[in-house]
Order: sequence, then structure tokens, then C-alpha cells
Amino acid sequence: MSIIVHRKVDSPELNFSGSVHPLLRKIYKQRSISAAEDLELGLKNLLTPEKFKGMDVAVTLLARALEEQQRVLIVADFDADGATSCVLATNVLKQFGLKNVDYIVPNRFEYGYGLTPEIVQVGKSLKPDLIITVDNGISSVEGVEVANSLGISVLITDHHIAPDILPAAQAVVNPNQLGCDFPSKCIAGVGVIFYLMLALRSRLREDGWFKKFNLKEPNLADQLDLVALGTIADVVALDRNNRILVCEGIKRIKAGKTRPGIEALLRVSRRDARRLKTSDLGFSVAPRLNAAGRLEDMSTGIECLLTNSENEAHLLALQLDSINQDRKQIELDMREQAFQSLEHLVIEADNLPAALCLFDERWHQGVVGIVASRIKDKFNRPAIAFAQVDAADSEEVELKGSARSIQGFHVRDALDAVATQNPGLITKFGGHAMAAGLSLAKDNFDSFSKAFNSYAKKLLSEDQLRAVVLSDGPAEPEWLTLETANVIESAGPWGQEFEEPLFDGRFNLIKQRRLSGNHLKMVLSPKQDAQRVVDAIAFNVSEEDWPSEKVTEIEIVYRIDANEFRGTETLQLKVEQILAAF
Repeated sequence: MSIIVHRKVDSPELNFSGSVHPLLRKIYKQRSISAAEDLELGLKNLLTPEKFKGMDVAVTLLARALEEQQRVLIVADFDADGATSCVLATNVLKQFGLKNVDYIVPNRFEYGYGLTPEIVQVGKSLKPDLIITVDNGISSVEGVEVANSLGISVLITDHHIAPDILPAAQAVVNPNQLGCDFPSKCIAGVGVIFYLMLALRSRLREDGWFKKFNLKEPNLADQLDLVALGTIADVVALDRNNRILVCEGIKRIKAGKTRPGIEALLRVSRRDARRLKTSDLGFSVAPRLNAAGRLEDMSTGIECLLTNSENEAHLLALQLDSINQDRKQIELDMREQAFQSLEHLVIEADNLPAALCLFDERWHQGVVGIVASRIKDKFNRPAIAFAQVDAADSEEVELKGSARSIQGFHVRDALDAVATQNPGLITKFGGHAMAAGLSLAKDNFDSFSKAFNSYAKKLLSEDQLRAVVLSDGPAEPEWLTLETANVIESAGPWGQEFEEPLFDGRFNLIKQRRLSGNHLKMVLSPKQDAQRVVDAIAFNVSEEDWPSEKVTEIEIVYRIDANEFRGTETLQLKVEQILAAF
């Protein structure tokens, strides 16, 4: 059973304008909005690039590359943030007049993550003068060494936590490196490269570059659709600066000012660009891009976003949609296998361990991250799912794991502690507080599982291992309207650490009907106002949570949402959890 915790008002009384909906006044205070101007999301309020450490050096490096018409190779990460970063960098550098821009995306199964020595050797065939990493590279010490030995300059743009020893690159732009004063530490990789292009444009403008070569100065706001997509896809915290970037990008998409690839991905997802929500980017567009990187080659996603042809974009979007369907089936099979393993574990013990480590020889290494996330969500424990790596060139079989964590448990630090206490147990690891990756020998799996669980058991209390749902409290019956749903939607963008409002309450259950796909359609009325009738839907309801036909009351956690059907909008409560049935 989840624990419902009502958000507290962390902000003092603010002088909101009279037009602000009373529900929004409450929600903003519960989101730690400290000043009314924090709600102003226009581009004029965007942070400027000057406080980025290493920005001047990076700009000088790129200006020289343009002046000398160097060959530039972009090395991208294999997720949606990496793809959007790659497309943005490629587009803008070409608009600035650079003629030779190539990109490569490391095949995660062959070359691993980042600018590895192996990927540098692959890229060498393109004869680059300069390598630019996007959304990766901050830990690529060995790869940069190889590039330097080959006479290839390296410019790292990244947003991941920097290690103690940085690669010896010619320039590093990363808000999370030591000594960087850029305030938005949670900016995505695509945001970092966007800022670099902003700074480069300013330098080129000062130098008279565009007039000298009769080039039209690019409007970088045209790239904000990519920035919005990459930011939402990477699930970074939506501080004010990120909300500005996402808000402006969504505005452009809704106005039809986006590239054919994004339009095509929305179309195959059955989403209307004119009515775009942040959730459409996060749950419809991003998974189709990420599926390519997880199962095949992210270059398919990059080409979809790069093309100016609507027809080509449509064909590539269909291809990405097909890959995503394959990903869903693989994930479903793996998840079922994982849950079956845990059922046996529960039989053998009175309770679940503090952390869950699972491995199956059948699992696909491109999907273990998603499986770990699903397990973490279901059991509210740090979870690591492992897949076996092709060991054709080695006698020792290697496992690659993907970890997902819960609040209060820094999984990267946990791996560091386990590695320190057990030398040689983990081959390599890296990551953040909530997600990490690691490699270890298959023979070490049992020992690692025991060590990791032991560490988690010491740090996590029983309360922390119970699922906590942060709610904005009960919604007044008069707020259960289509108008309120539209007010909430327009107050976004909502996302990580600026979560969409979530409410809890008790309702009369008037009707219920099971839809295909284990979805539950209901007609409800608030206990405080039985005359007010509202539609509700709960997706993917498990059998144990299913109300019987005898149930007349339910307690739920829900969102106030607008449902569109055949061009007509109606109010619909989106049920996130059924807490109890009476």
C-alpha cells in the first residue's frame, strides 16, 4: 500500500495577479515558487551563456574550425537527448558555414558509452580535425588520450556529473564540472550544446562573420523544438530555465514551426501537434527515438530529425515506430520473467530485500534499464537488471547492469562504496543519484547482489522502502471541471521536480467497465457532492487492484485531465492509483 503524503506549502504568500486560478495559487506554493516572476517563462528570462566554465575556449576552438574549414566529427550519445543534441549541432554548424560536418553514434553493444578509444579509431577513418561530443564525454579519459595521440582536437559538451580527473580535451563545457558557475545544473545535454551555439553566434556576429561571407544569421529559436524534446526525454529537473526552454519549444511545435521528423513522430504516435503536451514528448516521441538506440542504431532517429523531406521523415518515423513495438514486446517478456523471479523470492523469505538484483541469460542489454525502472516502480526498491554480454572474445562472461533508484538512495555512490569495500567485484561503473550503469564478471553476480543489498539495508529504513505518493491533497468538487483541466495544462510545462498536480480523494463508484488492455473506465461522484458526476479512467489495472461489482466507493489518486474524442473535449479524471475499494 502506498503512503499518501500531502505536499506542504513551502513558499510565503505571493502577490499573484487576480487572474491566477485559486487552485494554481495553492499548487505554485507547493512547488516552492518563491517569486511571482518565476512564473514568467519568456525567452527574455533565459539565462545567458557567460557563466559556463570553458565556454570562451570552446567558442574560440569552433571559430577557428569555421575559419579553417576543418573537418568536424560529432560523437553523440545513443538516447533521445544525444540524438537531439547531434541534430542541433549539425544543423547550426552548417548554418554558420561549416562545410564538413559528420556524426557517429557508438553502437552501445560494441563500443559501450562515450568517447571510447574504440570509437575514436572508428571515427579516424573520417579524418576529423575536431571531435565534438554531445551528451557524453566527461568521463572519456582514455578516448581523449587516443584522439590527442592522433592529432585530433576534442571539445566535450556534456551535463553528467564530472569525475575527479577530467579528460585532457582542448575544451570542456559542462555545468557540473568543478568551478562552473552556470546556475542551471540540471540542464540536459541538448541544452548545453544550444548554449554553446548561442555563444558561438555572438562571437561570429562580433567578428562580422555573417556579413563577410554573406550568410543569413540563423535564428536559434528554430532549434528549440529539439531542445524541448531532448530536455523532456532525459527527465531532467524542470527548473525555471529548463521550463523556459521547454515552454518555448512546445509553443513552436504547436504553431507548426517544427521539423518534419518531429511532426512525423507525433503522427505515428497518434498525437496532435496543435494540442501538444509535455507528456506527448516524454511518453510518445522519446520512446520511439530511444528504441532505436536500445535495439538497433540511433542514426535512424537522427536521420529522422535531420531530414527536410516530409516523405522521408514519415518513412523513418514508421521504422522507429516498428522498432518501438519490438522494444515493447521484449520489455514485456523480460518484465514478466523478472516478476516471476521475485515471486519465488517472496515465497522463500518473509519480505523482499532492500535492493533487487536480477539477471536472466535471455535478457536484451538494450532494455535492462527500462526493466529496472519498472521493477523499482512496482516494489519501491533500488533495482538493477543485468544482461549477458557477448563473450566471444573472452573466456570470462561479462554482465552489464542498469540501475534505477528511489529517493534517499544515491545509487552511484552505493556502487562506489561496494566497489571500494570489495576490490575487483565491479569492473566499471558510472552514473547519477537515480540511475547508473555497471559491468561485472558473471561469476561475481551473487557476491555483488549480496554486497549491494547489504549496503542498501544499512542505509534504507522501512519507511523509505514504502512507496510514497506526493499529493496536492483533495480537490474541491467545484474544481472538477474541464476548465480546471485546461488551466492546469496551460500552467505547465510540468515534469521532473515540477510535477503535474496530483490529487487524492474518496468517490462514489457509480459505474465501472473493463476495456481492452486491462483499462478500467468509471463514472464517479465526489463524496462531498454526490450530484456532480465525472468520468474517470485507470490504465493497466492489475487484477488485485480491480474493484468488484459490489464496490460502491473507492479512494484514488488522480489527475484532472481533458479527454478529446472526435474533436470534443470532456473532463476525465486520470486515475494513477486505486488506494482502496469499499
